[in-house]
Amino acid sequence: MAEVWASIDLAIPLAEVAENARRAEALGFDGVMTPDTMYDGFLAAQAAIGATQRIRVATSAVVAFARSPMVTAVAAWNLQQLSGGRFHLGVGPLIRTNIVEKYGMPWSAPAPHMREYVGALRALFDCWQKGTRLDFRGERYKLTRMQAFVAPKPIDHPDIPLHMAGIGPNMTAVAGELADALITHPTNVSARFLREQARPSLARGAARTDRDPGRIKLFVAPLVATGPDAASVAVEREKQRALLATLLSTPSYWPCLEVHGWRAVGEKLNGLIRQNRWNEVGTLLTDEMIDTLSISAAHAEVAAVLRERYAGLADAYVLILPPTDRDDAAFRAIVRALRDA
Repeated sequence: MAEVWASIDLAIPLAEVAENARRAEALGFDGVMTPDTMYDGFLAAQAAIGATQRIRVATSAVVAFARSPMVTAVAAWNLQQLSGGRFHLGVGPLIRTNIVEKYGMPWSAPAPHMREYVGALRALFDCWQKGTRLDFRGERYKLTRMQAFVAPKPIDHPDIPLHMAGIGPNMTAVAGELADALITHPTNVSARFLREQARPSLARGAARTDRDPGRIKLFVAPLVATGPDAASVAVEREKQRALLATLLSTPSYWPCLEVHGWRAVGEKLNGLIRQNRWNEVGTLLTDEMIDTLSISAAHAEVAAVLRERYAGLADAYVLILPPTDRDDAAFRAIVRALRDA
């Protein structure tokens, strides 16, 4: 049975995260993911944890390379204790431009960096839970000091599930080596891409550490244009077209385009953005591309479309929780249909 997770809409203010997490729990979702964009993902996760009883809570992908492993580990440890074992840590690399120019942090090859980052996290968790001497020495991080009187104390659920965001084959392979789940990016969720690129890369990484690739969950997070009828779906579809076009102007998000032979479209999108011609980008994405890269279906059909497209590929579906409760009855039915399939 597939899991169904809700993702908090990026436009939701921090003050409303708790109420939206309560809604997600009431609608039957298995988990809720908090963004790390306009506010701190860990703060949002704390709000979600405090507002719920059953549902699991994950950071959708906090920006790992903008944070010391110590900062991330302390937050994750505290949230796992606070939640009684319901917290999942989601981490991601982000792209070079944002790490360097937005966060002011150095950049290095992301896959080896993430491997070292996760190693540092686990060294810290081991230190706190088992009293192991902290002596982590990598190329980027050296963690050797942990005074006993300020060290976090052991907790009841120390094995914090790790979700890793990844697109390219190298980062996806690292997820296969080390993570409990891979979270897809909405630009790279075509069934063909998952079958030909993501799943094989996960398996390749799993082989490096003698892991069963079948135990690494694939969280599929497509953009979904939906509504009660065809007219409302059409409106949402055009919004998704504009969003996808903007995202796909970034070269790091082109792997799926390349699988389908559409790299030239990404290059044209990038050129338009560099010329500040934002209002033209949506015109480059054809209906075939939108149908391949996202989902367009009325409420009554969404679950069936998702199941058919991702049969044998998805272990969990991630759906953006609508910002209002207007369509809650429809989403309750969608969640039930996906879980019971």
